[in-house]
Amino acid sequence: MAGEGRCLGESGGFGLWEPAARWTKEVRSWAATTDLSKAMSQDGASQFQEVIRQELELSVKKELEKILTTAPPHEFEHTKKDLDGFRKLFHRFLQEKGPSVDWGKIQRPPEDSIQPYEKIKARGLPDNISSVLNKLVVVKLNGGLGTSMGCKGPKSLIGVRNENTFLDLTVQQIEHLNKTYNTDVPLVLMNSFNTDEDTKKILQKYNHCRVKIYTFNQSRYPRINKESLLPVAKNVSFSGENTEAWYPPGHGDIYASFYNSGLLDTFIGEGKEYIFVSNIDNLGATVDLYILNHLMNPPNGKPCEFVMEVTNKTRADVKGGTLTQYEGKLRLVEIAQVPKAHVDEFKSVSKFKIFNTNNLWISLAAVKRLQEQNAIDMEIIVNPKTLDGGLNVIQLETAVGAAIKSFENSLGINVPRSRFLPVKTTSDLLLVMSNLYSLNAGSLTMSEKREFPTVPLVKLGSSFTKVQDYLRRFESIPDMLELDHLTVSGDVTFGKNVSLKGTVIIIANHGDRIDIPPGAVLENKIVSGNLCILDH
Repeated sequence: MAGEGRCLGESGGFGLWEPAARWTKEVRSWAATTDLSKAMSQDGASQFQEVIRQELELSVKKELEKILTTAPPHEFEHTKKDLDGFRKLFHRFLQEKGPSVDWGKIQRPPEDSIQPYEKIKARGLPDNISSVLNKLVVVKLNGGLGTSMGCKGPKSLIGVRNENTFLDLTVQQIEHLNKTYNTDVPLVLMNSFNTDEDTKKILQKYNHCRVKIYTFNQSRYPRINKESLLPVAKNVSFSGENTEAWYPPGHGDIYASFYNSGLLDTFIGEGKEYIFVSNIDNLGATVDLYILNHLMNPPNGKPCEFVMEVTNKTRADVKGGTLTQYEGKLRLVEIAQVPKAHVDEFKSVSKFKIFNTNNLWISLAAVKRLQEQNAIDMEIIVNPKTLDGGLNVIQLETAVGAAIKSFENSLGINVPRSRFLPVKTTSDLLLVMSNLYSLNAGSLTMSEKREFPTVPLVKLGSSFTKVQDYLRRFESIPDMLELDHLTVSGDVTFGKNVSLKGTVIIIANHGDRIDIPPGAVLENKIVSGNLCILDH
């Protein structure tokens, strides 16, 4: 999915939430070829910007109308909805000025607005847990490709544990729930046009599982030329010159796409009340009965429309979005929204102690109400890209958690770190494949044999980036129960039954190769290019 695995604001290029100042500069050369150049000198910069906005919107509207004429009859309505959604997003992109938050208005959330998980769990579970579960729908964000890990096709189809894929584990989790409690919790996959076809082919193997699986596609928006701000696409096809012309606009698109798919109304009609939304590559994002019970049986009787699971920051998470109090509402603030003068303050683990896991519990009725009122407000993420041919483009995205401020009686729940186990890289993959975790009914749990509840810090070098190369370099996954830190760089391979303990650093210099022999035990060791083993 667009935006996953990338910290907002790290992409460079256009500033996020301050497009107005930037795009004016980008279009000056374009304007100089028209009568608009006179407006700059005659009426000043502000009027010039307004004229440019209007002309750009008109130009984009014409381009989108041309693209729509190329849609086959059976795709016309769907394409029209996508292009209408893009036009609204583009309009906001041109209108918004400056940072979206005033740092002076940011306050720490009230104590009761972020509840500790222990307090939620202490309420216990009701006798009618089955009826509570039957009001839940599980939604997995499944729009991302495995390209960052060197794989083709949907990331959810990468094998992560005992040859089980992310999707296999998800289905096993929900099937276990349905069998255990005699319930009918459905699984919904939000695919993108990149992942839809391959995912649907795989779904056939789950026909005999006790899980109803539904899919819908997030929108398909045209990338825009960074210089002209006009769509790159010339028609609706994905082939030829249009191969890179389209993109899925981030997981914030879930509200509109879910509504447009008809599934939202279907589930409401079936008596479903909440969706649990999470990234499919977060192996810690399982259905939590205590959180669900808190939603279905609120202690104060006041329904909560939106719950965001947050967890404590470590030094590895300092750039993660955090919950704040802003103008009387809970608000997700990302690092890209923070004025430069306050970035260090934002990264402070002492002041902003928690970050968003993107595990979200959302009221279906509230989504329907807000969608029909056009009242879901999410900041625009401006994501610059360079196409294979060298063309610089931007794509406009939104993030699902940013909508928290649009919902009533929102709540943060500070959950254990175990509920945030994303697999973005092969370093993450090594952790979940190791004996640090045991697998039961599709869920990974930290081994009881590990003395520390924290996960080791693992950094594998570029030789391990692609899954295929990574697997080739391990004859078997090392014993990591007593590992604190592992850094591997260069041409390194591991024999069978290797054990890693404490801090282990293995660095093969350029042109050197290090083969860790079978059965080796490395404890607090630095292994250098000449295979000299030193105490750390």
